[in-house]
Amino acid sequence: MINKKPDIKLIALDMDGTLLDELHEVSEENRLAIKEAEKRGVRVVLSTGRSLKTARDYVISLELSSYLVTVNGGEIWGPNGELVQRSMVDTEHILWMYELSQKHQTGFWATSSENVWRNDMPEDLFSQEWIKFGFHIEADEIRERVLKELKEKGLFEISNSSLKNIEVNALGINKARGLQKVCDLLEISMENVMAVGDSLNDIAMITEAGLGVAMGNAQETVKEAADDITGTNKESGVAQAIQKWVLS
Repeated sequence: MINKKPDIKLIALDMDGTLLDELHEVSEENRLAIKEAEKRGVRVVLSTGRSLKTARDYVISLELSSYLVTVNGGEIWGPNGELVQRSMVDTEHILWMYELSQKHQTGFWATSSENVWRNDMPEDLFSQEWIKFGFHIEADEIRERVLKELKEKGLFEISNSSLKNIEVNALGINKARGLQKVCDLLEISMENVMAVGDSLNDIAMITEAGLGVAMGNAQETVKEAADDITGTNKESGVAQAIQKWVLS
């Protein structure tokens, strides 16, 4: 637990299950708290498993002027919408995971630099630059089997954004690495970051930030890794954390 209040210069927010409520909307409380933090010179960075395509509208509506970390750290975007960094998954590995999903008859999605493919893949996998592969698996037993095969390969960064899915990036690529790059560019330390999230793909940034905050609705492992626990995403837990640690 945190003994003294850290000097927060950057707030890193996961989106689904964290900033967004169950209708995928940003509450007025969250919106106002973000605005107030920015007014005080604290940067707010969305750090999400989503691709740019499904995150950009939120960045625009929140009028965020800083960096954006997408696809679990697979891409970093600059203040003017420019690509700063992209970390790819080898196409051979994507093919292997696609075949794994077929073998176990799971739902899947795959994020390329151009598109998000859901339960369907392009004819030529090698025509795309791949950033992430995801499995959606309702049955615990099958999910465990797929997880075991993925871990045995030793080639991947494995996380989730819900209890029913598995998300796979290139080894060493996660939200913490993405935020570290942003901190380097802004010339601040990870000690100056408050990271807020709810799922396994948030653990790296929660443990490496100066202050890691788990949502009230977070997975238990995430709560155990965090320095503090805020309200749920239905209770504007993000606004509560910003009030407590940045504005008060």
